[in-house]
Amino acid sequence: MIALAALIGSSRPASAFQTESATYVERATTDAVTDLGAKGDSVGDLLTFANEIYDEHNKKLVGHDNGWCIRTVVGAAWECYWTLELEDGQLSVAGPYLDAGDSVLAVTGGTGRYYGARGEMKLHARNAQGSEYDFMYKFTH
Repeated sequence: MIALAALIGSSRPASAFQTESATYVERATTDAVTDLGAKGDSVGDLLTFANEIYDEHNKKLVGHDNGWCIRTVVGAAWECYWTLELEDGQLSVAGPYLDAGDSVLAVTGGTGRYYGARGEMKLHARNAQGSEYDFMYKFTH
């Protein structure tokens, strides 16, 4: 059991893991694109942000995010990494942000109450302006 736990990165028995789902709303007020490649939208451009995060009803401030994305496909996709900071811990994600449609990112880890988190986060634009996003988490820890 100990050798297997070392291989999978946890000494917790499988039955001790809990599955959790949570939805938050990001208000994208600080997003900034730094034009690093050819002039205009080009591969290698950098999108940075540190935005407020609200509960699923978009009413109560519950935390902040902090991250970056690099343009990988002009007009279509970015590859991103960010951390969601909540009162009781952090969740980190990595994966694609698509210009059109929803995307799914991997939950790569967590701190505090979310220590050892693994799973996914669906990213959904709440409006055409891209000023608000649903972060729909499903993970175990």
